[in-house]
Amino acid sequence: MASLSTPPPTTTTITTVNEGSATSISAVHSDILQTHILTRLDGPTLASAACTCSQLNTLSSQEPLWTNICNSTWPSTETPRIRHVISTFPNGPRSFFSDSFPLLTNLDLPNNSPQSHHNRTSELISAVDVYYKGNLVFSKVIETETVTGWFKCSPFRLDLLDPKDVVPTPIRLLDDDDDTCRDLEEHLELSWILIDPVGRRAMNVSSQKPVSVQRHWLSGEVHVRFATILAGDHHRGSSSEFVQCGVVITCGGSQGRGVLIKEMSLQAEDMDGIHLNGKESLVILQRAMEGKKGIKRREEEGRKRYQEFLERKKERKEMKLRTERRLDMLCVAFGVLGFATFWLFVLCR
Repeated sequence: MASLSTPPPTTTTITTVNEGSATSISAVHSDILQTHILTRLDGPTLASAACTCSQLNTLSSQEPLWTNICNSTWPSTETPRIRHVISTFPNGPRSFFSDSFPLLTNLDLPNNSPQSHHNRTSELISAVDVYYKGNLVFSKVIETETVTGWFKCSPFRLDLLDPKDVVPTPIRLLDDDDDTCRDLEEHLELSWILIDPVGRRAMNVSSQKPVSVQRHWLSGEVHVRFATILAGDHHRGSSSEFVQCGVVITCGGSQGRGVLIKEMSLQAEDMDGIHLNGKESLVILQRAMEGKKGIKRREEEGRKRYQEFLERKKERKEMKLRTERRLDMLCVAFGVLGFATFWLFVLCR
């Protein structure tokens, strides 16, 4: 990550007030700041620089700076459709980056959804980028309609690849299967940005690093899971309801010992393990886009929240089992009581 530093004292545009005193940033010519310093910063550093003084705030708000940062961070944003959608955001690429980069932190259930039924989008756009060891492996943009009855009533699922598509990668299979899983867990990264072109909002639903990597015992395929935990719809359950927005990348091998991406899909699942339909998922996703986001993305935080979700899911399942056992015992008790009452009535006659 580049950092904001003072140019060398040989630069003729730098002046000092007193000998040996620190050089003021205002003494640096704006052309030098724009061309040689600000262009070397990444998004979070540029945003921090904008908060230091009015001069840097003005220079750091230039649209070309943020366009270059968005394109370098997510190559999928260079497509014409995404460029056009980003241009409609309140502050263009700066707003898009602010929405898409941070870790989602809106886990508190609001009393009311900020999105009205009239503002629901007619389309979701997915901008997806896959990296291995910092190098781009795969990039694609898909558009999904959200207005038909099929979308609203069917289980929510966004498939990035067609059934017959296979994406070759430069990733090599290791001799040991466990080593391959560990290698993917450590070096594979995913960005899946969901964009609402109507509401002009976006969010990244990926944990960036995998939350789990498992090999299927029968097919031998490796399932790499990325996940973000969102607040569930408060109309569907209690305040402890959460939803897992999970992306699964299914990988297989080839004769050349290379890893092939065979499937990549996004689904929403509640704490009972039930996949939400399109209508339910759209409400949750749009509310998340309007919610609070963290300052930066942290892979450890993503894994932590995923593990907490699994623990809550397990506790919920155990509580339901205990409730079912109690009901079974009550049914048996009432059955025995009824049977005894019947025979007592017969004997008394």
